[in-house]
Amino acid sequence: MENSSLVSSRRHLLRLAGASALTLIAFRSFATTREGDLRGPIDAVRYKTTSSAADRKSVSLQKMIDQAAAENVPVFLPPGTYKVSNLVLPENTRITGVPGASRIVYTGDGHLFSAENIKRVELSDIVIDGQNRWLGDYAGALLQFTGVDEVLIDNCEIGGSRKHAVQLERCGGRIERSRISGAAQSGIYAVEANALSVTGNEVFDCGNGGILVHRWKKAEDNSVVNGNRIHRIKANAGGTGQNGNGINIFRADNVMVANNHISDCAFTAIRANSASNIQITGNQCQRSGETAIYVEFEFQGAVVSDNIVDGAANGISIANFDEGGRLASVTGNVVRNLTLKGPYEHEVGFGIGIAAEADTLVCGNVIEGAPRWGLQLGWGPYLRNLVVTGNIIRKAPVGCAVSVAKGAGTAVITDNVFQETPDGAVLGFEWDKKVSGELATAGSSPYGQLTVERNRTS
Repeated sequence: MENSSLVSSRRHLLRLAGASALTLIAFRSFATTREGDLRGPIDAVRYKTTSSAADRKSVSLQKMIDQAAAENVPVFLPPGTYKVSNLVLPENTRITGVPGASRIVYTGDGHLFSAENIKRVELSDIVIDGQNRWLGDYAGALLQFTGVDEVLIDNCEIGGSRKHAVQLERCGGRIERSRISGAAQSGIYAVEANALSVTGNEVFDCGNGGILVHRWKKAEDNSVVNGNRIHRIKANAGGTGQNGNGINIFRADNVMVANNHISDCAFTAIRANSASNIQITGNQCQRSGETAIYVEFEFQGAVVSDNIVDGAANGISIANFDEGGRLASVTGNVVRNLTLKGPYEHEVGFGIGIAAEADTLVCGNVIEGAPRWGLQLGWGPYLRNLVVTGNIIRKAPVGCAVSVAKGAGTAVITDNVFQETPDGAVLGFEWDKKVSGELATAGSSPYGQLTVERNRTS
């Protein structure tokens, strides 16, 4: 009985296996005969767009992209080098390849990729090489997108652009896990973005900027720049700060800049110009040529917290109350190893740890090795409502320089520790001129607008 039961079970399993095989064959037949349904990507070989094809006008690849977009399937580029130019990406373009092996090389006839006024375009797992070739006057970048609701660039390598590497105007979407290098202008230039996410990229060896988030007019932008590695950013076009920045936020409100590693920028690691509700937190900023973290001009609302600044001309600056810049919190930062040398002549000079002017809390920061002033509070009459408490300032000629010029407002300086500040822990200044003796140990401030209490000096 047992043997009979075993044989019956084996026969039952064979019948099931046979039925499964027939089902699989039928599915494959169905997938093959239903053009556009239940099928994989369009392969470049199908359109004779191979790496060895001499196709200077890129007709075959453009045809393939158009057909795939119409069928709502991706284009797959097998390993090889594809020399193309002037490709226009239609709605639902998806181009993918083999990471590091599928190379698109620009031949220099005007532009490489462009897309305009569509909903979605996606590039992934491909290498894009501009070869530093000429770009048309109409082209702002090697990859240029205008009015695209969702631009998705993932795990790509983009290099060698004579202008910006990637330019997005009035676009949303994500740029992530990509390596962008060798752009004559910036790696990523986004203007009038709509909640763009730039995460986990490496941007390096660019001529004038790393990641730029700009707007033509000041407004909500809502972009997130998170977890990127940015290094070796030059300022080949010169200037006093418009170039040479790792991350530059301009007129774009409600932007988060978090957890980035930024090093060796000609000017600033993170510069926010006229950007309200900016959040700059948890970043590593190393060897900046000018001010490492700059919040300036017409802004209202800034949080600068938990950043490390190691090596810069100035550490952190919250500036331009004269232009309406106000309302900030600067907490938990470490600023060290600053220098007196900057890239241009400055009225105050360089070598300042943290500077603030109006409606700002400066709390719980550690400053060591600021060769001019550890803290700069106000400038001339531009000081209002500063609370400076619980900070540690070491190895600075002057621990805290506070403005007592005519018109300067209120500052509360309490419970700070000053060590190795040989010229004074807390001193009053009129512009750049020292006008007071030591205020930290005076018992009571001779200036009615200042509260200086419970500070420790050694």
